[in-house]
Amino acid sequence: MIKVKSLFVLAVSFTAAVFAGAAAATHLSDSNVKDRLEPVHKVYVEGDEVPQVSNTVPTTASSGPREPADIYNTYCTACHASGVAGAPIMGDVAVWDERMSKGIETVYNNAINGINAMPAKGTCADCSDDEIKAVVDYMLEESK
Repeated sequence: MIKVKSLFVLAVSFTAAVFAGAAAATHLSDSNVKDRLEPVHKVYVEGDEVPQVSNTVPTTASSGPREPADIYNTYCTACHASGVAGAPIMGDVAVWDERMSKGIETVYNNAINGINAMPAKGTCADCSDDEIKAVVDYMLEESK
């Protein structure tokens, strides 16, 4: 039994040594050493040709307001499809009728500024007020 255990330990040790040697050989290869020794920065002095680098941040062209259904499906459905934390479920006519009894401006205001557990603009921080109003209108239309 002890002989088998010793052979097993020897085999595992030999295998580990072979793989460690291969890893060290890769780690110490000439190209890897050269790459690690390359300077991180270069100092340019007068007369050197300095590469030109753009300092502008790329911008994406706005294609106008997003579709209310897309905004709802991206940002609102997590709460308004299941009623998380008391969120009115889209399609529940009675709940939306109760909300609408306070007036559409109140519903818009609550959606834009937040109410109870709902943060301002839900989770769509980059939505405009008009986009939020359009989403409210979409939810109301789907709840008739």
